[in-house]
Amino acid sequence: MLRRIDLRGFTGDLSEVLPRPETPTGGPVDVVRDILAAVAERGDAAVREYTSRFDGVELDSLVVADAELAAAIERIEPDVRAALELAADRIAAYHEAQMPTDVRVEQPGVSIRGSHRAVERAACYVPGGRAVYPSTVLMTAVPARVAGVEQIVVCVPPGPDGKVPDIVLAAAKIAGAHEVVSVGGAQAIGAVAHGTESIRPVDVIVGPGNIYVALAKQEVAGTVGVPSSFAGPSEVVVVADGTDPADFAAVDVILQAEHGPDGLAWFVTWNDAFADEVTASIERLVADAPRRAEIESTLSASGMVVVTDSPEQAMAVANFIAPEH
Repeated sequence: MLRRIDLRGFTGDLSEVLPRPETPTGGPVDVVRDILAAVAERGDAAVREYTSRFDGVELDSLVVADAELAAAIERIEPDVRAALELAADRIAAYHEAQMPTDVRVEQPGVSIRGSHRAVERAACYVPGGRAVYPSTVLMTAVPARVAGVEQIVVCVPPGPDGKVPDIVLAAAKIAGAHEVVSVGGAQAIGAVAHGTESIRPVDVIVGPGNIYVALAKQEVAGTVGVPSSFAGPSEVVVVADGTDPADFAAVDVILQAEHGPDGLAWFVTWNDAFADEVTASIERLVADAPRRAEIESTLSASGMVVVTDSPEQAMAVANFIAPEH
């Protein structure tokens, strides 16, 4: 499941021995460009066609009714609602502490002012399909609310039944989102970047997604504001020395690997025996994991255990990979 690289005694250039994720070219890029062009040209019709093709559902409306958001909160379990509200409050508190202040500098004959203003409309992309991510809703929409964004749009792929899961809708309501669009993939990025009959264009797009979403964000970056991280597919490098339980390190690897199938999951240590323990823990835990197929897909393609000479070399490996997590 995991390939092993032993760097003990190696003093050369890490690029000679460590694989790097390939930069997509050709196929995915061309597909994304075709989708974006179609959405820009044909609006809602193109969005519905791609949603039918990729998600297997026919959408009557691209935008979730406000009543559905309110009803979703009542349908979820009370303890789940309480957890979402607590998380939203804590996220808000953190970002409120980060709010910049306006500045004013007075010089003889000159007055300089610097001020910060929120954008009018922002889109928060939330992955879906294989799993639900209410945490992503909170982590993207709550900071936008704190910043003072007037209109917060959450984009999330519909489930197999054509609906957005209740917990995601509830998270959007709690986070202060003004609109939920039940569309995912590159077609969602095209819709909020260019606008359609049902969806007004936004000023900024944030949030993680698969390779097609990440590429779509790169393609529209000249039209709409997009953070430079282009998060996704998910990557993790876990560095540990063996002083914590092997299961802890294994779980950290698995939690990101489950987002598969195009991600990256590495474990790095200078403790050879601990490398064996963590590898065994991963295999045992994955065997019983609900998302076993996704985890195995990621680990078989980009799962690595790297044994180094020292903590310094381990950090050099992590810096070389420069993972998202």
